[in-house]
Amino acid sequence: MPTPTELNLHRQSRVLAVSYDDGSSFNLPCEYLRVYSPSAEVQGHGPGQGVLQVGKEDVGIDKIEPVGNYAVCLHFDDEHNTGIYSWDYLYRLGTEQERLWKAYLDELEKAGHPRKTRPS
Repeated sequence: MPTPTELNLHRQSRVLAVSYDDGSSFNLPCEYLRVYSPSAEVQGHGPGQGVLQVGKEDVGIDKIEPVGNYAVCLHFDDEHNTGIYSWDYLYRLGTEQERLWKAYLDELEKAGHPRKTRPS
């Protein structure tokens, strides 16, 4: 698995930029990272127990805390901070971003929670 070479939080645009040693780089929106948090609070404690996250359009990251040499803990401004984002998990979120984002939007719609859009 590739390892990260750079991690930059762009607070104003609410994007975490991650670059890896294989040359890949991803711009992961804070909302996307929040709704796909690897925490049990979001993923549940077993298959099929995930909890749909709603109203996270304006979430940001307050702090990034290293966890050993293998992960980071993201402290979101909605007080969520229990997910440990391994380098492998961040890489997966990057490589599967289009599919996972569409799946999230589809779930929101199916559950009757239209996503708010930010004013321009």
